[in-house]
Amino acid sequence: MANMGKFDFKQMEKLRDELNKLQDPQQFVESCTKELAARLLRLVVKRTPVGQYPSSTGKNGGTLRRGWTANKKSSAKDYAESMEIAKEGNTYKIEIVNPVEYASYVEYGHRTANHKGWVKGQFMMTISEEELRRMAPAILERKIKNYLEDVIH
Repeated sequence: MANMGKFDFKQMEKLRDELNKLQDPQQFVESCTKELAARLLRLVVKRTPVGQYPSSTGKNGGTLRRGWTANKKSSAKDYAESMEIAKEGNTYKIEIVNPVEYASYVEYGHRTANHKGWVKGQFMMTISEEELRRMAPAILERKIKNYLEDVIH
């Protein structure tokens, strides 16, 4: 019968120990979800126009821009950690909202006050979502690579 050779189980044990160091996969997915939501929030805030008013009016622009937020847990320390995640089946969701009453009018456009014209929409959320969709594969690939490199070095 042929010699089967030698096998060093120490490397297999080392791999097992490193794989046991992996964080909870759900925690990793939640971390990815929070990062993508934080990036979307940054993109949409940056893209949101700020109203310009004469100083004589006493109005201050930026209400719409300041209105963007994600659903939050009140107990968390930093903003990304405070984002509340809803899990529906295999889908993780963080809702980004702007409760300012005229946000949808700026997003999608609206008729003028005299109903004779149209103000074009800014599509700040729509454009930001599309931009994030293009960026997401590279962001997630980098996070997965870092996740695995931390364990298997």
